[in-house]
Amino acid sequence: MPIIRAAGGVLWTDGTDTPLVAVVHRPRYDDWSLPKGKRASGEHLIQTATREVAEETGFAAVVGQRLPSQQYEVLDGDKTVDWWAMRAAGGAFRPGNEVDQLRWLSAAGATPLLTYDRDRLVLGAFGTAPIPSAFVLLVRHAKAGNRAAWSGDDRLRPLDSAGAKQARRLAEILPIWAPERVASADRLRCTQTVAPLAAALELSVELEPAASEEAFQADPDTAIARIRGLAKLGGASVLCSQGGAIPAAVSMLAAADGVELDSPRGLRSASSANSAPHDVPAKKGSVWALAFAGERLLAADYYPDFRS
Repeated sequence: MPIIRAAGGVLWTDGTDTPLVAVVHRPRYDDWSLPKGKRASGEHLIQTATREVAEETGFAAVVGQRLPSQQYEVLDGDKTVDWWAMRAAGGAFRPGNEVDQLRWLSAAGATPLLTYDRDRLVLGAFGTAPIPSAFVLLVRHAKAGNRAAWSGDDRLRPLDSAGAKQARRLAEILPIWAPERVASADRLRCTQTVAPLAAALELSVELEPAASEEAFQADPDTAIARIRGLAKLGGASVLCSQGGAIPAAVSMLAAADGVELDSPRGLRSASSANSAPHDVPAKKGSVWALAFAGERLLAADYYPDFRS
């Protein structure tokens, strides 16, 4: 049986006392559900989720923390649905053939309306997770060829053709978090990794020397303070760094703030109590989406790549 991949979102907006979430009615099934849909060719699932939310609700969305995935059987095979929390960022609902009603309700009010227990579980996970005030997207630079084959200053080693492709893909995906600033370690391969993103967002790349692996290894506390400083600014920030810094930085933040990296938001079995840098992945071109409340880490989602 084929595996059907789909994705969706818990779309929320501010309410008077508590966030309000969007639930939709599908006349074809006469059910109330959370907005979701099947992945289209070439999409990463996070693109599927934001597209489907926009199509079913009429609202653009800024992606947030990852929520637990769902697996269940349907007539066409086994289905896996990936979920994210998403903040509504403008738009308006218009009834159509696929979705004819939308209601904004508190999580408590939406739960009994939802037709499926699996949607209630997703909504429950959203309701128990604090809403972040900021995200820091910690990017490892894209591929830059063989280090041993480069005879020049390693700080000036550029991306290769595969790395340039990864950088363009990051520029397609990371705007989903609505970044407000882009920073990078002072290494050419790092600045080149986020340059297409900065251009797409009409931002400049701010150099952050403390984010290089040499600077991190010499003074990790300063680098961690820089990451927390970006979080304190609010919104979303992008920081590009290196493989000698990112695993240790994520491990230190998780340990200091009591975040379990083996939760649905972190895709490795490393705990806050004993996670070591070698337990924390950081492939070239990967992203750790670090969710913060003020300067305190709440959750860490790992995206090894953004291929479809």
